[in-house]
Amino acid sequence: MNIDRAALGERLVAILSDLIAIPSAFPPGDTSAICGYARERLAAAGLRAEIHARTPGLDNCVGRIGPGGGPQVVFNAHADTVSMGERAMWNTDPFKAEVRNGLVYGLGAGNCKGSMAVHLWLAEELARRGGPKRGEVVFTFVADEENLGPDGMYFLRESGVVKPDMLILGAQTENQLITAERGVLWVRLTATGRAAHAGNPAAGDNAIMRMVRLLDRLDLELGSRLSQRIDGAMRSTMNVGMIRGGHNTNVVPNLCTVEIDRRVLPDEKVSAAFEEIRTMIDEAGEPGGTVSVEFLRGTNGFAAPQDGALVGAFRDAVLAHRNAPVRFLNATGVSDGRYFADDGIEIVNFGPGSGAQGHAANESVPIDQMVDAALIQLAVLDRLLA
Repeated sequence: MNIDRAALGERLVAILSDLIAIPSAFPPGDTSAICGYARERLAAAGLRAEIHARTPGLDNCVGRIGPGGGPQVVFNAHADTVSMGERAMWNTDPFKAEVRNGLVYGLGAGNCKGSMAVHLWLAEELARRGGPKRGEVVFTFVADEENLGPDGMYFLRESGVVKPDMLILGAQTENQLITAERGVLWVRLTATGRAAHAGNPAAGDNAIMRMVRLLDRLDLELGSRLSQRIDGAMRSTMNVGMIRGGHNTNVVPNLCTVEIDRRVLPDEKVSAAFEEIRTMIDEAGEPGGTVSVEFLRGTNGFAAPQDGALVGAFRDAVLAHRNAPVRFLNATGVSDGRYFADDGIEIVNFGPGSGAQGHAANESVPIDQMVDAALIQLAVLDRLLA
């Protein structure tokens, strides 16, 4: 069935304009208004639409269509955004969509309201055509993604609201595919010591210097190991993201904390990565009871099989639509797909916009890419559920 590109572009811009006008920035990350908007659209189209929330204000909208019985294909786009930052950096009103030279500008235009607009259109178009002939398509618009928190897609999985066989995450991939993603582990190290006057440092036990010794060990020993762990364009990495210690220059500090971001390859496990750090710290030779290692959060990585049904459907749809093969991109960050990494399902990231636009002032998304994303994903569903 032919779809007029110009008319589709106008519809997508209209939906995206509505979404941009509804504030959903983190903090506080309140998605009640924007998810209410999504639920109304989905229900009006005939989908079974509900709001699910564990924490007030952190709403998640879920819409379903299809006879069921499998497979369940789940689309996901996060409804929250980062804050606008410094208003003076914006050339347009962050909460009013503005079209310039084929681009839609506004807070969240690319990350991730552009994909949200595409998914809403896709749900409505699917319903207009009578829904899939088999299986179930589920559209999820979630909170708490920008906070890496537990009240969005994590909550929907843990509560059993969604049980996908295939998961399609809206992302700024310029309509290319991300099929593999590293896991992420956050660890807190705490070093303790004994306070004393800085004029007599020998009377104290400097917690910051203890932490320096520990970080040197991690940098040399763990850093050397990680440099050998490579999977294509993906690398196993560690980054010291935060350090806090001391309360006055003339006092020997008795406390120092560090938070570490550790990215693990799909064939590594977060639990093993944590134990590796803890063992290395335990064997560093510091006095007993002066160092603690705390697991903050972590999820494993994933890699969708290149010959899987979902990846194959995207390969075919992109080739038919663009007369060019899809490219496979390397993921720098993490998506809500990480919560399903151990479920043995196919997970891909796909959507309009450039990753360089996310979390930046004057964020934008190309209208042509939104149109292509809509048509390609409609073709993917035809291939999977016809």
